[in-house]
Amino acid sequence: MIQDPLTLYKLIVLYMLDRVNFPLTGAQISDFILEKEYTNFLTLQQIIGELTTAGMISAQSIRNRTHLSITAEGKETLHFFENRLGEAIKEDIENYLKEKEFDLRNEVSVLADYYKATSGEYETRLVAKDRGISLIDLTLSVPTKELAESICDNWQKKNQELYQYLIRELF
Repeated sequence: MIQDPLTLYKLIVLYMLDRVNFPLTGAQISDFILEKEYTNFLTLQQIIGELTTAGMISAQSIRNRTHLSITAEGKETLHFFENRLGEAIKEDIENYLKEKEFDLRNEVSVLADYYKATSGEYETRLVAKDRGISLIDLTLSVPTKELAESICDNWQKKNQELYQYLIRELF
């Protein structure tokens, strides 16, 4: 077992990211680690920051979520030190990912963001993916920030029915 708890927490994060073929959000990793009471929120944020700075994970901010993925360097590090991660912890991670796979995948497969365009309007980008493949990637221009935020929020709630509607109407 590992003597340094920070190293253990880093291996837990790397192991989680290595076991999925899609990014996890910081909140999803937090949910697992805090639920199991491995460490606290502030320490976890420090760990994620250190792993990002070291190039072992990549972080992409999309609206109010940070999507995390393991890098090749992170995989190599995990491979080298994985034997130091206890079997009970690995089992906890595997069970969590298996139990929540659909919800975890769905949460990071539906993306919505907006930005102010040079024209002064706001552009919303709405994306739905399945196994890393874009099913739909739509950009809408709207006049106000409030409208852009509303569209992003509604995309999170209604993306499946909107996608099905488009497929029905276009085919």
